[in-house]
Amino acid sequence: MSTLIVLLPPRDPAVPSQEWQLPDLPFLLLDKAGRTQRAGRSSLALLPRASTTILMIAARDLLMLAATVPPLKGPRLRQALPNIVEDQLIQDPQTCHIALDPEPLGGGRKLLAVIDRGWFRFICESFAAAGQRNLRAVPVMRCLPQATAVLAEAQALAAQAEAANAALAAAKVDAEVNVETNANADADPAATSSALPAVAPATPMVAAVLGMVVPTAPALLGEAVPEASVPCVELALVRGLYGEGLALPAAAVAPTLRTLAGEAPVKLYRLSDMPGETQRASSTARPTVAALFPGAQPLTFETLARRACDCRFDLCQFEFSVQPWRLDRALLRRLRVPVMLAVASVVIALIGANVQWLMLARQRDAIHAQMTELLFNAFPKTTVVLDAPDQMSRQLQQLRVAAGELSPDDFLSLADGLARSLGPVPVNGIAALDYHDHRLEVSFKPQIKVDPDLGQRLARNGLTGAIDSSTGKWTIRSGQ
Repeated sequence: MSTLIVLLPPRDPAVPSQEWQLPDLPFLLLDKAGRTQRAGRSSLALLPRASTTILMIAARDLLMLAATVPPLKGPRLRQALPNIVEDQLIQDPQTCHIALDPEPLGGGRKLLAVIDRGWFRFICESFAAAGQRNLRAVPVMRCLPQATAVLAEAQALAAQAEAANAALAAAKVDAEVNVETNANADADPAATSSALPAVAPATPMVAAVLGMVVPTAPALLGEAVPEASVPCVELALVRGLYGEGLALPAAAVAPTLRTLAGEAPVKLYRLSDMPGETQRASSTARPTVAALFPGAQPLTFETLARRACDCRFDLCQFEFSVQPWRLDRALLRRLRVPVMLAVASVVIALIGANVQWLMLARQRDAIHAQMTELLFNAFPKTTVVLDAPDQMSRQLQQLRVAAGELSPDDFLSLADGLARSLGPVPVNGIAALDYHDHRLEVSFKPQIKVDPDLGQRLARNGLTGAIDSSTGKWTIRSGQ
């Protein structure tokens, strides 16, 4: 199974939903063994087809937060999620798609990813219309190096903080009891000590510069973008359990990271080896990310894409989950021609079958009319015709009898043919002859052994013979 990994750009808030368009997208195509087949930048319609398509959602389009989730499933959980994150959103939560991380955080808490439902639906429907059926969407923050280690460390720090808070609460209760006891005993208040809150170690931060911000709103409004403007970059951050994205001027990245991280260590990456980066850099006079951040550790696009394959946080949940049996507009559009051909084939087959039946019916009627005419010509006194061939044979049999001729199925004709077919079987070996319904039943004596060539001799004399294995009788009929 091949895998296609695509990095999506962030949504431009200045562009209305009616004018949403996806630019040329960087992609990486892997075969079923994980080997790189193709890497490049292409429009959505020209992307290579693959069994699975993984979309790396931009950091600026996602809000990741931890919350206590009730033990619900399916539609009930989907209805409850907007009420859980309502206090932490500026946007109406009903217009957002909320996905849950499969890895629990403990204490009934889970990590949630919030994205605008209209933008996410536009992305999924656009890829589905382009033929990419099996979709997965992962946060690009989870694809950064050391993001998994930071997440595990943050979970451990959260557990330590909960234990410290519990110990602090217990210490405060003990201190209050000691204060009341010492006050009654006129003790020195300075002898009572209160527990100090434990200081949790600082959570490390992982940051990555994922490229330059390309403004699209001025171009759509017909305004010119000033060439001397300060370049802005896309910044993805991972801090413990959370991740976020920012669009910052290149000069403000370092002070912003120092302010957000505080005393925590910061690991800065810059995305490199982007497909089509050389052509894009040569076509514009703006400085590249490598020139703006020479001290950042390079992160290749292939490494980022391969880490997306290992991410288990799939944003395609609830109504966006992959359902192969669901017939959407894109599938119906592709199946339109095959369905029309199948319907046309069925209609043509039905028409052809009915035409052939009408032709055969006419031939049958013509043959019946011809047989009836022959019957009337041969026997004009016939008044009723029910079965012309049977009536003709019976009339001919009656004429043979009236003329003194023997019929092939008469007793005498069958007995004469049997006598000429006995061969080595003695005549006195016959025990009984029984004639009825135009057939002759012959019983041989027990001591007589009939040779196996009797049937062939009967056939040469115009008769057919068969032996009944249960009674040992031979049934002889006319071969005509």
